[in-house]
Amino acid sequence: QVQLVESGGGLVQPGGSLRLSCAASRSIFSISPMGWYRQAPEKERELVATITAYGRSHYADSVKGRFTISRADVVNTVYLQMTSLKPEDTAVYYCSAGTEPSRYWGQGTHVTVSS
Repeated sequence: QVQLVESGGGLVQPGGSLRLSCAASRSIFSISPMGWYRQAPEKERELVATITAYGRSHYADSVKGRFTISRADVVNTVYLQMTSLKPEDTAVYYCSAGTEPSRYWGQGTHVTVSS
């Protein structure tokens, strides 16, 4: 098992930036992939980005070129750097570890993009 704690969310103006962090309770060296998902009000949870243990990343089309996922295994943390934020990026962002049936989720962090 692994516990995940997200942080870094908040209110930001359109065009602004935020960096989300996901701290794991144990080593993530062998966990692949790590990922970020988001859920906007009245919408289903959707993939934002994933990163494998080898550092290969994958992004949703809606965030390509704006978001960057990275992992720092030495501190058991995954990051999501978000730039050029848009109002449609408003959502609860969740960290994910592994794949089904052994997938773990964090509690989420709120991101609101508004002027």
